[in-house]
Amino acid sequence: MAKFLSLFSSSSGNCHYIESGNTAILIDAGKSAKQIALALKSRGIDPDGISAMFVTHEHGDHVCGVRVFSSRHNVPVYATEGTAAGMRYHGYTDSKTPVHVIDGETKVGDLTIIPFPTSHDTLEPCGYTVICADGKKIALCTDLGIMTREVSAALKGSDLVLIESNHEFSMLMNGPYPYPLKRRIAGEKGHLNNDDCAAEVVKLVKNGTKKILLGHLSKENNTPENAYQTTLAALESAGFKAGEDFTLAVLPPENTKKAVEL
Repeated sequence: MAKFLSLFSSSSGNCHYIESGNTAILIDAGKSAKQIALALKSRGIDPDGISAMFVTHEHGDHVCGVRVFSSRHNVPVYATEGTAAGMRYHGYTDSKTPVHVIDGETKVGDLTIIPFPTSHDTLEPCGYTVICADGKKIALCTDLGIMTREVSAALKGSDLVLIESNHEFSMLMNGPYPYPLKRRIAGEKGHLNNDDCAAEVVKLVKNGTKKILLGHLSKENNTPENAYQTTLAALESAGFKAGEDFTLAVLPPENTKKAVEL
């Protein structure tokens, strides 16, 4: 049985746990090593049992705990060449951090991890699909300004997808952020808005995805209700029924719920 657990999901920090067979990995470590370890232990998970950590990009809300967690719990780090360079440049890793550069499919124990490029304002950002021991497919896709054909192809056929529903466009445009920041967030290398997220989720469910998690919500430019209702309305308009054709949930900044089992 495969398990997916989002520990943290917001602009303040992101970290996700995937387990299958005898293997467990983290995707990102955007909180302190102590916070991540405590979150794992509160679920009965031993931080020393993590087999590997995969990083999506070098922004602090995804990597600030990488160096210490890796060192403290003897966990190797995997990232694209650009992300590895970005982490070094910004001081999130050092010469002692065991960073492995990936450019394609990587096997770690019972898991197969496949990166795919995303559109974000970092050196070489990516999302990941994870193939579990029983063939179940989990995909994580946040921090991207637009959905590309390559991203859509990577997500297609997943059993569970964590996808960004970062902001409500009208809230962003009418909110307190300075205009350059608004332009960055809404741009092609920024963050995915509710409407674009909802459109992609409809495609996913049409292709058989049953479990959808909306993540990386902006505290200032979105609400959980806005994100949920936008995607739910799009799915219902397409003729799908909640609880029958799909399950939909919004991830809080710090998740206290149980792992999703596949």
